[in-house]
Amino acid sequence: MGFIGWIVLGLIAGAIAKAIMPGNQGGGWFMTLILGVVGAILGGWIGSALFNVNINEFWSISTWLLAIVGSLIVLVIWGFITKNRSNA
Repeated sequence: MGFIGWIVLGLIAGAIAKAIMPGNQGGGWFMTLILGVVGAILGGWIGSALFNVNINEFWSISTWLLAIVGSLIVLVIWGFITKNRSNA
């Protein structure tokens, strides 16, 4: 799967991650989608490096789950960063 595929997958995974984890992470939907792309790339990297999962298929369930989990991780980290900023 190419870079454009990861961008599309990340946009969708970011929207799914936001639906799974509602709340005030800061940045709005646009930032959530950008973080979803970063999370999808992170999830794909973790899956291929640590678990030796084949992430070359766009419609593979493992690719989607890794992208969504990666997006959730990035959203949690972003929530901690923006939460500390608003309290300062």
